[in-house]
Amino acid sequence: MSALAQSDTVDPVGAVDAVDVDHVAAIRVLEAEAVHIIREVAAELEHPVLLFSGGKDSIVLLRLAEKAFRPAPLPFPILHVDTGHNFDEVIDFRDRRVAPTPENPEGIELIVASVQESIDSGRVAESTDPSGSRNRLQTRTLLDALEAGGFDAAFGGARRDEDRARAKERVFSFRDEFGQWDPRAQRPEPWSLYNGRIRPRESVRVFPLSNWTELDIWRYIELEGLELPSIYFASEREVFDRDGILLAVSEYSQPADHHVVTTEWVRYRTVGDLTITGAVRSQASTIPQIIEEISAATVSERGETRADDRTSSAAMEDRKREGYF
Repeated sequence: MSALAQSDTVDPVGAVDAVDVDHVAAIRVLEAEAVHIIREVAAELEHPVLLFSGGKDSIVLLRLAEKAFRPAPLPFPILHVDTGHNFDEVIDFRDRRVAPTPENPEGIELIVASVQESIDSGRVAESTDPSGSRNRLQTRTLLDALEAGGFDAAFGGARRDEDRARAKERVFSFRDEFGQWDPRAQRPEPWSLYNGRIRPRESVRVFPLSNWTELDIWRYIELEGLELPSIYFASEREVFDRDGILLAVSEYSQPADHHVVTTEWVRYRTVGDLTITGAVRSQASTIPQIIEEISAATVSERGETRADDRTSSAAMEDRKREGYF
């Protein structure tokens, strides 16, 4: 077992010198745009919240939000929709990320919305999917949490390059009083001017990373020296192949009799419900190696590693219409 596999996190500080100057300039432009968007929301809406999964995009989003208000603390909480089927490394990272620090003695306010609690209360029914995935159940849990908190804006880390449905999103994505999304009823955003006016019970999802790519995310992580859960870095792990997706052997994802369990060098390009989130074969155990690997990739991370997005070409759009983020 490699040292990376034994550690919950990897600190990539030290690789920044290798970042190309032109890339740094482009990333700083994206950073400035995202910070502007976050400040606009804080100025226009009453009760924002930041959706945080512990994945790379939400980690970057949280750093941008902190930068938007420094030296003041984050003026809104972060919300994690917990399926109960998480990678342990991600939950451990989440809890450390919000803990008090010398720079932020109060820490970050974390709200955990539990899918298991939604099941127990009868708000949703346990999935009958053979994979055991609770991914679709997140929608009801999320909508309930937003309503309970009185949140009228929710920051998300979605990017347009992830999925064709997400490419339809505006930066300010409006939801009706039921939390539903209609791509035909979105407002124009000429010259990056955002209209945050909403009626009672309506809300807006805000995507400051809309113009970023997966490669931009990794270059920003390198530039800022951000800490990540160790599952993003290659190490030897026990996996099995289910319908062309390499799944981790865990309490929640067990191989069937016909599946062969192997120990392979893999890493994860995205974080989610571990019953449907696949690994990719890789030897990339440093950020420069991952950047090189991503630069050559021809498939988005969701298209390659998320089983639920393979159910139909409109799978993501269907969930977004229901209220998924």
